[in-house]
Amino acid sequence: MVSTIDLAIFISRVESICAEMGAILRRAAFSPNIKDRLDFSCALFDANGQLFAQAAHIPVHLGSMAFAMEEIVKDISWQKGDMLVLNDPFKGGTHLPDVTIIAPCFAHKSIQESIRNDAEKLIGFVVNRAHHANIGSEVPGSMPLSRSIIDEGVLIEPSFIVKGGELDKSVLAYITGCVDTDLTGDFAAQMSANRTGVSRLTSLYETTGSENFDAAIVGTNLYGQRLAQNLISQIPNGLYCFEDYMDDDGFGHEDVKIKASLHVYDDGIDVDFTGTDEQVEGNINCPLSVAAAAVYYAFRCLLPKETPNCFGSYQLISISAPLSCLVNAQYPAATSAGNVETSMRIVDVILGALDKAIPGQIPAASQGSMNNVAMGARDTKLSWDYYETIGGGMGAGAAGDGLSSLQCHMTNTLNTPIESVESHFPLRISEYAIRRNVGGNGLFRGGDGIVREFEFLDSAEFTILSERRKYQPWGLAGGEAACSGVNYLDGEQLPAKCHRRVTSGQILRIETPGGGGYGKKGS
Repeated sequence: MVSTIDLAIFISRVESICAEMGAILRRAAFSPNIKDRLDFSCALFDANGQLFAQAAHIPVHLGSMAFAMEEIVKDISWQKGDMLVLNDPFKGGTHLPDVTIIAPCFAHKSIQESIRNDAEKLIGFVVNRAHHANIGSEVPGSMPLSRSIIDEGVLIEPSFIVKGGELDKSVLAYITGCVDTDLTGDFAAQMSANRTGVSRLTSLYETTGSENFDAAIVGTNLYGQRLAQNLISQIPNGLYCFEDYMDDDGFGHEDVKIKASLHVYDDGIDVDFTGTDEQVEGNINCPLSVAAAAVYYAFRCLLPKETPNCFGSYQLISISAPLSCLVNAQYPAATSAGNVETSMRIVDVILGALDKAIPGQIPAASQGSMNNVAMGARDTKLSWDYYETIGGGMGAGAAGDGLSSLQCHMTNTLNTPIESVESHFPLRISEYAIRRNVGGNGLFRGGDGIVREFEFLDSAEFTILSERRKYQPWGLAGGEAACSGVNYLDGEQLPAKCHRRVTSGQILRIETPGGGGYGKKGS
């Protein structure tokens, strides 16, 4: 049994390991995507692949890892010094640009034993996941308007990039042979972060002792489970359903439905996506691990701030979806936008269902899109890749107005600073401002969006993968819907999902959605 004080100290220490891993990854990375936008996540798992700590990084990364890690790590003969790399969405990844590196951690039962005995045991795994702007797609930014995962870049099945401390050059060559060499620098940063995580976790284990360490992980999960059980006890038993729609898939399939049914019982919640449309031709499909991440996130928002992000906190939630539906897509479905766009709509659907169960505790819909912009050049003197997501408005709630011009829900990234964009790429940011008065009206007003305008200083091409250009972010309790987003090239409106080639002087303008309003104005 671990005391309350000791458990609190343990949780803080393991979370600090994840935070330190993230700091090292950020500082060692080459690409603005990682060092400026912070598009990465770090976490710790026990020897069975169950989450017991994470930093406050990106929900879609962390929730999908929590859902998939047990399957990834089982039946593998792990050795000290190994590092496993993967990005396959159908084997635990999210979409191809998100590359995951897993390192096992071996340690003695105590510092004293390390002096007497060379034998070590597997105590857990350190993991980080980072978004690479170039993962081998023919389209700059590696977020193409794709019909198949084969079109999206290099697919990395779980493979040892380091085995027993020795770099496997054949695996590295497979990855980097298809992409530019700057990817290697970001890989090195990910490996450095994992080496630090292994060192810190080993030290904690040997200092704490085997029994106390194992008891602390059990205690962390029991604490998380108790808090989750307390939340569930406050939700009336019953069946709560909600559905919402994706605008389109970029290839003519419009109004793609996502439906969720929440079955609430005394001791758990079943989330069933039966009724969701089948996977589509375009890339808004997502694997079940991404759907799970969105579900976990929605419930995590209702838990107390002090709830540890661990296996126990999510153990009482079960998730199911028909095979080959939009949120349980099967190979070779295109998935690059599923991770970034469909995950956002899943959150809206889960929160919409929860509002029926616990009205007054759920906010209106937030902007509902990550407003993905990928761009670059392949056939000019300067070959470059750039990718970013753009924030928008947060939905208002019973407690007050929604926040403006920030990332909501499934991403926790930053917009790249103007100075970084203009120093790395042939681009000029000609406008970067709050998009005023686009939040939904109500007793409390939804947050406003963002205007982001890019002027191309050389020939290039770009891809936009965006949502909420047709379906507005909805309001609640009588609040009005927010304004949809809109994309322009030289003043001409663009589709929500498109690919274009441009020349020097052309201007791409992205206006992101606001958040929904809450309550009737004047009530």
